[in-house]
Amino acid sequence: MDTAKERIKVQISTEELQRRWKAVREAMAREKIDFLVMQNSNQWLGGYVKWFTDVPSFNGYPTTVVFPRDGEMTVINIGPRMDPESLLTDLSTKDWALRGVKNRFTAPYFPSLHYSKTYDGELVADLLKSSKAGAVGFVGMGHIPAPFHQTITTQLTSARFMDATDLVDEIKAVKSEEEIGLIKNAASIQDAAFEEALKGLRPGARDSDIFALVQYTVQKLGSEEQLIMAGSAPMGTPCPMLKRHFMHREMKRGDQFTLMIETNGPGGMYAEMGRTCVLGKASEELLQASEVARQAQQVTLDLLKPGADPKELIAANNEFLRSKGLPVEKRLYAHGQGYDLVERPGIRDDEPMKIQANMNITVHPIIGTPRVFAWACDNYLVTEKGVTDCLHRTPKKIFEIEC
Repeated sequence: MDTAKERIKVQISTEELQRRWKAVREAMAREKIDFLVMQNSNQWLGGYVKWFTDVPSFNGYPTTVVFPRDGEMTVINIGPRMDPESLLTDLSTKDWALRGVKNRFTAPYFPSLHYSKTYDGELVADLLKSSKAGAVGFVGMGHIPAPFHQTITTQLTSARFMDATDLVDEIKAVKSEEEIGLIKNAASIQDAAFEEALKGLRPGARDSDIFALVQYTVQKLGSEEQLIMAGSAPMGTPCPMLKRHFMHREMKRGDQFTLMIETNGPGGMYAEMGRTCVLGKASEELLQASEVARQAQQVTLDLLKPGADPKELIAANNEFLRSKGLPVEKRLYAHGQGYDLVERPGIRDDEPMKIQANMNITVHPIIGTPRVFAWACDNYLVTEKGVTDCLHRTPKKIFEIEC
């Protein structure tokens, strides 16, 4: 019996994994890097571990991957403490879900147990010492805990260390044909979930009821992880989407409801879609603001071409907002997506990565005033000439619900 096929809905092909590994190893050779070290602890912003191994990290439990320029990987997870003898005997252990992995080590480390903060770093340091690592690149420094980094760098006194995040990001941000298929499927699942959400919207329903309906729908269709935000408010007041903690409000006739479905699909690739609904008729003020949001989205879409500089995109967006008498954008209003909810490139003035073909970009400008909240939120693929049609089939409009 093939255990992986029995237990995993969509497993990335071995050919796709090999494509990623080969591209990274070629870049490592150019930069003369012997090993890459990365750590993630969740599936929302934990794409490095998933991208290299096809197995995500979960629930705040840190997973470490050591990726060599030559040979197979080492994966370190939370588990029983391994003594020197078990480390030796586990050198060829392979989990049924892991490919390209030679060593799978465990230790009882938890971020909430501060005295265990060096256990995983010690395992990495011992491995790299035995491998006589000369140059080590950390990937995703924003995810690397200080004790983990300090343990490795202080114990490997003869090694040279560097930030190798850009090396991986430049490869990871450009999607393969297989990855694009998964992204399109994620967008399709979100369309289906929105249709179900419309069925549940009525006076007396709570924001949390729609959250639960959407979460159930996307999970049933194969989503592995979800960020769903929703919120309702009376017409004439702003109605932003809210986190789950704030979703107890009961909707009333005439209310507006904002929903963001930012979920991955089978295989782990993310997309996101946002729409506004009204339990009755939308005000002219809300309709006008929504039209401005769609126009703002189009300003960015018209400029999303290979070679485009994110600095120029955000500048064009802000110039449009100023022309409408609106404040300039200070959020991250557009960005890449893949195994991470937020992936490079970020469309902002401090992003050095240029736009390339086969990037998956979500564009979600917001028009906010003391009386209204309106937005457009969808995914597009960059092509050699511009962007594809919207990956979501749900119409870009205010949905008015008879009640």
